[in-house]
Amino acid sequence: MESFSLILAIVVVTALAFDFTNGFHDTANAMATTISTGAMKPKVAVAMSAVLNLVGAFLSVEVANTISKGLVDEAGIRPEVIFAALVGAILWNLLTWLVGLPSSSSHALMGGLIGATIASAGVGAVHGDVLVTKVLIPAIAAPLVAGIAAMLATRLTYSLGSKADGKASKKGYRAGQIASAGLVSLAHGTNDAQKTMGVITLALVAGGAVAPDSDPPMWVILSAGLAIALGTYLGGWRIIRTMGKGLTDLQPQQGFAAQTSAATVILASSHLGFSLSTTHSVSGSVMGAGLGRKGGVVRWSTATRMFVAWGLTLPAAALVGALAEYVTGFGSWGTAVVAVFLIASSAAIWKLSRREVVDHTNVNDTDSEIDDAEPAGVVTTAIAAVTPPPAGGTATAPEDPVPSFPAQATAERTPTTTTTV
Repeated sequence: MESFSLILAIVVVTALAFDFTNGFHDTANAMATTISTGAMKPKVAVAMSAVLNLVGAFLSVEVANTISKGLVDEAGIRPEVIFAALVGAILWNLLTWLVGLPSSSSHALMGGLIGATIASAGVGAVHGDVLVTKVLIPAIAAPLVAGIAAMLATRLTYSLGSKADGKASKKGYRAGQIASAGLVSLAHGTNDAQKTMGVITLALVAGGAVAPDSDPPMWVILSAGLAIALGTYLGGWRIIRTMGKGLTDLQPQQGFAAQTSAATVILASSHLGFSLSTTHSVSGSVMGAGLGRKGGVVRWSTATRMFVAWGLTLPAAALVGALAEYVTGFGSWGTAVVAVFLIASSAAIWKLSRREVVDHTNVNDTDSEIDDAEPAGVVTTAIAAVTPPPAGGTATAPEDPVPSFPAQATAERTPTTTTTV
């Protein structure tokens, strides 16, 4: 095994801590829709997701190579820089988890890395072309592509199942949701676990423990996979509630369409080496599925808060990463101060979260804000207006041949859209 200095060991441990927060922060990406529709019990769902995240970590190293070889100049990086970057990413993950907002762990990591690198080696040490082509463009394109695909898939699913037997359809969509949730979990491990692999590999290169341009060692792949799997198993229940119940009221057909669309986008991006945000992809697909069902309502107030968090992720993590790098520049005592600050801040956030506990027993309970049905906005109304009616002329009932699961009580109150030909 590689020779380790103390600072390198600290960086590796901190990177695995970030990977752990990445796991519970992003559990919602794979399992929120499956849990909210009642297709799987919460604890069983997160256990399955954890195992598949671990398996996914071994499928590819393309995204890891984007982080370790492409985003920043290896020659200008010290292990302290990577430690500072991880501090920014971890704190942003914990803050957004506390308020239940689905934000990108990937962008938090890259924001922290960019900020710390600029503070240490200047703007020239960041490869702007890689940042734009493999980070920023996918960040915008992924939720749009996944959302459009999910909307079309939802309409197709309802159309094909309009004459199907209710009980048979219910079982079929339940199985389909479980399979598609597994695919998203596998895709998440393939994409997100690699980001930690890339950061650890970058630290090893910066510390002289491995040669430049090296692929992640096997122990790095295994440890990153285990860390994200453990975080996933613990479940980010706050974000699961927002993703599953806060954006829209999903029925099994929509959940299946949303997860399948998101998994396709994530796996394709992993194959191409794009450091894609699984959160952006899944959130886009959930909203697309909400718009795809006639009478479905997307809660744009929740979506707006989420969009604001997305926009703040890179700069906020970059700022914290830059400040942490500045303090570590004072030497060993500076690094110790940053480490103590990270531990104390994490403990304070955890203590705040205990004031209102969200876990597997109440994850499908809805807040009063969610219970008050949000009126259909301009986008929802426009989508409904152009949705063709079923054969026969007048649509007077929701396009839902399959009975809702009990967790979908709120969906039953959703007003339907009447269209007359």
